[in-house]
Amino acid sequence: MRKGLVAGGVVVLVVGASAALYSRAASRDDGAFKTVAVARGGVVEKALAVGSIRPEREITVKSKISGIVKRSFREVGDRVKAGDPLFEILPDPTPLELTEARREVEIARNIFEQAKKRFDRSETLRKQGILASQEADVADKEIQDAQIRLKLAQEKLALVEKGRIQNEQLSVESIIRAPTSGTVLELQVNEGDPVVPLTSFQAGTPLATLADMSTLIFKGTVDEIDVGKLREGMPARIKIGALPDAQVDGEVAKIAPKSKTQEGATLFDVEISLKPAAGVTLRAGYSANADVVVREKTDVLLLPERLVTFESGKASVELPPPAAGQEPVKKVVAVGLSDGLNIEISEGLKQGDLVVERPPKKIE
Repeated sequence: MRKGLVAGGVVVLVVGASAALYSRAASRDDGAFKTVAVARGGVVEKALAVGSIRPEREITVKSKISGIVKRSFREVGDRVKAGDPLFEILPDPTPLELTEARREVEIARNIFEQAKKRFDRSETLRKQGILASQEADVADKEIQDAQIRLKLAQEKLALVEKGRIQNEQLSVESIIRAPTSGTVLELQVNEGDPVVPLTSFQAGTPLATLADMSTLIFKGTVDEIDVGKLREGMPARIKIGALPDAQVDGEVAKIAPKSKTQEGATLFDVEISLKPAAGVTLRAGYSANADVVVREKTDVLLLPERLVTFESGKASVELPPPAAGQEPVKKVVAVGLSDGLNIEISEGLKQGDLVVERPPKKIE
């Protein structure tokens, strides 16, 4: 029985000694403070804009006549000049439209022939001197009106049947041409697709999208927190997701005067004009982020912002203790520009000074 007690006592003593060693080791670890040296470098205050690369101007091509796409002359990516053919539209009138157009021509021709007969009689009487000038003027007006009506009906029939009109005052054709020079970004119809014309009462069928790819810009949005810092002409650095190694610079060109709400956030539209970048091929639609440089300083003293404590409007850091076993010394410093990670130390420290970095607090 005593042997058992003695053995148990030995076990208790061994466990107690181990706990004491662990306690002393832990206290030594707590007394060793990690430090970070003040270094020189650059710091940039910036505002983030999220968006994409877009052409400065995009033009949607539409038809002025209805019908079916008979032929497409271009492919996506082709460069075109103003006036180059894009599509040929084959008129596809309904039987009712075609019948009405032909009937209007017949009616207009009959009216013209009757007016011409009256005009010929009036001319004969006028030469004989037995027709009043007022009646002669009426006959002249009737034949002129009838001639205009016949011409209008014939042009309408030609437009319905062939899709083209060509005269001194008007030129309409079934060939849709490029209104400006640029690159074909998108073809929105294929051969055989129906086409609704552009009129005062309807938007019409979009046929293609053209854009000048030499004038690309960045279009994006900035949060309302940052928009107050922005000014037109500020430099910007564009980061393109598809080209992680590309360096593209630009400057702020436009800032929207009115906000918009997107997914509960208040945002402002911004446009950034891009500067030429050697060896970089940009494409419309690339997603990108823009860092707009609000302020920038180079060759200043920097310290990680997490080491600086702000209390009552004053900034302070902790310096290593003067002797072992003592607590770090608090020192008030003057700070300047910050980028969210590093902060400028304008007064109170010099290059190479060590600042205490305490371990993060554990959340229990």
